[in-house]
Amino acid sequence: MKISKDTAVTLHYSVTEANGKPLASRETTDYLHGGYGNTLPRIEAALEGQEAGFRVTLELQPEDAFGRREAALERSIAKKDFPPGVKVGGQLRGMTEDGREQIFTVMKIKGDQVLLDANHPWADKALKFTLQVGAVRAATAEEIQHGHVHGGHGHHH
Repeated sequence: MKISKDTAVTLHYSVTEANGKPLASRETTDYLHGGYGNTLPRIEAALEGQEAGFRVTLELQPEDAFGRREAALERSIAKKDFPPGVKVGGQLRGMTEDGREQIFTVMKIKGDQVLLDANHPWADKALKFTLQVGAVRAATAEEIQHGHVHGGHGHHH
């Protein structure tokens, strides 16, 4: 089966910085293909029409990957407003000023202030993705309705 809109794709991948420094490697991940926002648009474009076994290496600039760092996504909050055990590198769910839920990473604890950053850790980085398609199948009606793959290496309810 070829990858097209509303197919569930099992993907093996690794990610490095442009200089080859490893960032991530996963045995598998599943995503719903076809503009659901489950993977980067350039990855979807490269996989469109391909089949299981297809391999490709993509070099993406920050604008095509996780974007540029935005100073507006950095903030400092009083340490007293955080639960006990806040540590550098930890992540917290919070709300942006416009009311959207956001994941913040604790960057620094300085005195009574905690410095948070909601930028993706790979923002501002040129990245190299090495991808191999493991499997392709028709997505279920429920997966299409929910906008993501269920079970396996996908989303679990």
